[in-house]
Amino acid sequence: MATQAEIKQRYAEWQEHCKRIQSLTDLSSFSHETAVQKEKRIRRLQNDYAAFCEYYFPHFLQLRDKVTGEVIRTVHNAPFHNAAAMKVKSTPNLKAVFKWPRGHAKSTHFDIFIPLWLMFQPKRLINFMVVVGKSEDSAIRLLGDIQAELEYNQRIIADFGEQKSIGEWSEGEFTSRQGVKFLACGRGQSPRGLREREARPDYIVIDDLDDDELCRNEARVKILTDWVKEALFGALDVGRGRFIMVGNLISKKSVLANIAASKGVHVSEIKAVDKNGEPVWKEKWTKEEALQYREFVGYRAWEKEMMHNPITDGTIFRAEWIRFKKVLPLWKYDMLVCYTDPSFKSTTANDYKASRLWGKIGTELHLIDCYVRQDSVTGMVRWLYNLYEDLPEGVAASFFMEANFLQDTILDEFTEEGNRRGYQLPISGDYRKKPDKIQRIEAVSPLWERGFIFYNEALKESPDMQVGIEQTLALERGSRIHDDAPDADEAAIWILQKNTREQNYKPRLGRRRRTSKNSW
Repeated sequence: MATQAEIKQRYAEWQEHCKRIQSLTDLSSFSHETAVQKEKRIRRLQNDYAAFCEYYFPHFLQLRDKVTGEVIRTVHNAPFHNAAAMKVKSTPNLKAVFKWPRGHAKSTHFDIFIPLWLMFQPKRLINFMVVVGKSEDSAIRLLGDIQAELEYNQRIIADFGEQKSIGEWSEGEFTSRQGVKFLACGRGQSPRGLREREARPDYIVIDDLDDDELCRNEARVKILTDWVKEALFGALDVGRGRFIMVGNLISKKSVLANIAASKGVHVSEIKAVDKNGEPVWKEKWTKEEALQYREFVGYRAWEKEMMHNPITDGTIFRAEWIRFKKVLPLWKYDMLVCYTDPSFKSTTANDYKASRLWGKIGTELHLIDCYVRQDSVTGMVRWLYNLYEDLPEGVAASFFMEANFLQDTILDEFTEEGNRRGYQLPISGDYRKKPDKIQRIEAVSPLWERGFIFYNEALKESPDMQVGIEQTLALERGSRIHDDAPDADEAAIWILQKNTREQNYKPRLGRRRRTSKNSW
């Protein structure tokens, strides 16, 4: 429950937001419209969701210079925003989950833009909206945004009339002058019997219901899932109306995951970037910005918050098995192996390419350098050539890649890079008939547990090292997480162990003892 100081601060911020809405939705540039032109424009906006958003909500979509107030650019809706609005509008009895990444305007569209678009259709399509949040306070804050639009948006008021009603306009529950009711509800609160005279809710939006603490308790997740399906869905008039849940998949054992898996539920899953790393909302951010964001937040947070791939610690490796130490001068190692897993033929979108340089000295195995990135084949090949050129004079390292990959496009990339540099990288194919991947990695995991594996402490904070460790710790059977780094590790370690074992084995030679006088 919010304190009085927090409520006071929140109200002050809301008032500032309202002033901004009032200022940025002025009608000075539209004063020349005739009544006919105005009517024609309204009809066009009612039929065109993207245009509706840009006209009525410039304060959301326009980026302005903080000093001059001039518009720098307009962040247009992405195609998935417009498709979602059309789905909601065209499906009166909709049960849907919209799994969208963080920062992709879930609340903006489903809590503000879409309900107002439905409300201001020629024939009104919404009569009673309920916003459900993690708590009543969070739900009130979410509902406050649409309340501010109805009260202060000058363009809405000019086109559709005054919306604020007298006496029924309080925080968390209000009714517009035209009779549309709005209500905030916290998770777990009883919504049974919700009604406004004879009306029940016909638009319920559940916004970011899950959190990390909740998802760690499966019993609580089940209780809340039952509440959503029974009490909350039951608040509709025997299922009539639009029942929408929005959020990102922060856990595979979450309320969002359970509702999305329910029969008859429409699921929209949008990932932040496509298989080529291009943002799906290119109107908002660039590929370079997405890469910088991913590098800063780290592999695990990126996969959970932006790609609907929540990663929990797996069942094969443990965090306490990850050990760091200062690596030795390379000439001191018994053998050096760099193994590359390009994942070129994998069907998983946005796979990582992994190259791992390992050294063996005695019984210890050291990860000396690493490359684990969502990159082009060209970028991977260039890194390998740079690694080869950085090896000290007199130090040899063996370069390997699975034989199936050393063909076609990848081989051409190696050849072209070699032609530019004046030599060809001596990379060999790994022709081993490999057993099941997880089985292979499990077989070498005791080396981590027993303390024979060490990572280069100088690279401890590098993104390549961190991503590789995250992939290793998250590995388990049946998981869909990326496993390129531990796969390359296993292959390099297998080669190191096999070759040093063969080199160290020295057969005993000697004269055979005679057992009889006639023996040789």
